[in-house]
Amino acid sequence: MGGSLIKMKAALISLGSVSSQWTLEAMKKYFREVDNINIKNVEIKIDAKGFQVMCAGSPMQEYDCIFAKGSFRYAPLLRSLTTAFHESAYMPLKANSFTIGHDKLLTHLALQHNKIPMPSTYLASSPEAAKKILSALTYPIVLKFPHGTQGKGVMFADSYASASSLLDALETLKQPFLIQEYIETGGVDIRAFVIGDRVAASVRRTAVVGEKRANIHAGAKGEPYLLDKNTQRIAVSAAKAIGAEICAVDMLESHRGPEVIEVNLSPGLQGITETTKLDIADMIARYLYEKTMAFMEKDKTSEADKILKGLQAGKQLSDPQQIISNLDFRSDRILLPQIVTKLSKFDEGSEFIIKAEKGKVVIEKFG
Repeated sequence: MGGSLIKMKAALISLGSVSSQWTLEAMKKYFREVDNINIKNVEIKIDAKGFQVMCAGSPMQEYDCIFAKGSFRYAPLLRSLTTAFHESAYMPLKANSFTIGHDKLLTHLALQHNKIPMPSTYLASSPEAAKKILSALTYPIVLKFPHGTQGKGVMFADSYASASSLLDALETLKQPFLIQEYIETGGVDIRAFVIGDRVAASVRRTAVVGEKRANIHAGAKGEPYLLDKNTQRIAVSAAKAIGAEICAVDMLESHRGPEVIEVNLSPGLQGITETTKLDIADMIARYLYEKTMAFMEKDKTSEADKILKGLQAGKQLSDPQQIISNLDFRSDRILLPQIVTKLSKFDEGSEFIIKAEKGKVVIEKFG
């Protein structure tokens, strides 16, 4: 971590769950300062001039890294927040991931577009159209609300009659819904926790008797489960399809192979941490730190490139230019970046006065 720890400031924006608290504490090991912001205190002002993000009534501070997450109820706010800050701070979730990832229909459309295996899914324009679909399906089937997490909003029907009754109830609620092929796995599914380009941890979850949802919070039992390379590839591809670098991907092992059923943008850490004995919060924090470092270096390089292009175009830069850069150490010597030579117009035939003290070097042309 070294000197970069001194420079970088991060924010965790969430609903303050236990998982978020764990992540917050882990981030404090890597960043100089970490602010804990409750998403309920965030407001977005939008006008013709752009976005203004407010926190508890005041403009939000600038950060090098912002990890923002929350339930589907906050998807529009999270998308707006990410749109406002994605160019100035590293953020592991893209703006559109909150729209896609919190809507099961859009998630399945993104998966299909990227050729990622999933159960057959149907969307009907009306209950009448849905009943025509039901008459042609093999039972049991699954009915889902587009929004909802941790298995909530998922219903099962083992016959046309029960499915038809559910549709009548849904029509009363005026709720859109999806119809999905049911894959028999004995109440077992797989959760892969994706961080960047890899599966950081994975578990196999078995539902309790009488419960089809294999969510640990609902009583399911988990066990560490090593995924083969193909299943890992599918999980990482699913995360990328919705624009998320940190998320959980839930899959079923069907006779056709692994199939994605859901991507969770704000997964809990307790169950998978306890099951695998891995410090997932620390993995997330380290990843955020490394990606923020790369983001800042890219930003510095871009600024230096702009100055160089200006010099190459013949522009006169009268004001001193401040450059933030790493130095190239060759044994006990320091090489300055090329842009310093361009700006200073130093040449080999000149003599220089060098003033050096701890933490500071000043070089001036002599005569």
